[in-house]
Order: sequence, then C-alpha cells, then structure tokens
Amino acid sequence: MFLSELSDAGVQDAPEEVREIYLEFRNCANRILELSPEAIELADAYFNHGILTPNYRNDAHHIALATVAGAEVLVSWNVRPVAHFEKIQKFNAVNIEMGYKPILIFSPREVTSYGGQGS
Repeated sequence: MFLSELSDAGVQDAPEEVREIYLEFRNCANRILELSPEAIELADAYFNHGILTPNYRNDAHHIALATVAGAEVLVSWNVRPVAHFEKIQKFNAVNIEMGYKPILIFSPREVTSYGGQGS
C-alpha cells in the first residue's frame, strides 16, 4: 500500500475519526510517495489532454503519483471527477502514451465491505 504526502495534507482538516483511521493506514503503508518531476509531468499531460482542469490539480497529482510508482489500483474518494469509466480510460490512454502501465481507479465503497456486507 502506498500513501502520499498529498494524502497526508488532505486529511489534516478531516474529522478526528477519519484522521485516526488514516493513521492506521499510514502505519501499514509500504511507501510514502513524494511529488516527483515525473509525476508532475504526467499530471500536466492529463491537463494537456483535457481530462482534468487545473482546478483538479491535487487529483491529477494523486493519479500521476500512483501511476509513476507502479500502483495497480488507486482508491479515491473523488469519485465524480476521477473514478468513473470514461475518465479512467482517458487517464490510461495518457499513461500508456507516456510509457506507464494502466491503473484501476475505485471509490473506497467499491473495495471495502462492512459488517458482513459486500463480497
């Protein structure tokens, strides 16, 4: 599991319960990703291809960080601008064009289950 410095910053203003859960994830993380020139270049390619606007810079950076790190799956709460079929296809077209592997993007509800529900 990878987390990033961006996720660290994003949870700072979250409710205490969310910060506590995030800390549990952070303690299990294999790696904390830092924004690299490669990730910035890939995020800029997402903007240049019109997939996201600069208003969604953090989202583009999250996707680019995960892609550059070789993650197979990105779990994002930002379902509307990021985690839907048409956008994912576009991100992956740019990823392949730039020499990276495709990435799957899901909302947390799609990858978790609570109290025996799911699976």
